[in-house]
Amino acid sequence: MGARAAALLCLFFICLIIAPVIAANDERYGYITVESVQIQLVNATALIDVHYSVDEGTRLIFFLLGKQDLKNKLLKILNYDDAQMQYVNLSDAEFVINQAAYSYGNGIFWYPTHQFNVVIPKLTVASPQVMRNYTNTNLFPNGMGYFGTVMVNETPEQVPSSSNFSESPSPHE
Repeated sequence: MGARAAALLCLFFICLIIAPVIAANDERYGYITVESVQIQLVNATALIDVHYSVDEGTRLIFFLLGKQDLKNKLLKILNYDDAQMQYVNLSDAEFVINQAAYSYGNGIFWYPTHQFNVVIPKLTVASPQVMRNYTNTNLFPNGMGYFGTVMVNETPEQVPSSSNFSESPSPHE
């Protein structure tokens, strides 16, 4: 029992020594170091581009086992429940969040305050009207109101056929 208590005591002291080292790098989550996050607001949708680096030792693991753990950690960093990953590689990833902003009708939207789970060294949030930049933050404060983009009618109007136009000689004839 004495050896067991000594082992637990040593483990406790090791945790006390390691914890401040881990906490010293707030933009780091596991083997991922976040470099920047860009959020582009398009109507109620947020397109999020995350740039990061991963520890060299993990590259072989990704090659052998896939990138599911990387995806899970990035989702944890972003702190959005309904983010959909578009792509991921070893330096950046793109996510789409539908209904990330509240719609007040008539093309008026509100993107609310958002808390990330790590410190983001460079955060950019852009709407069709304005771009806001933040450094070393884990919070997009106060939210942002904006007007949505104009939606183009997906079914074009019928263009009269050329037979309906009056016949006039071409200027090149």
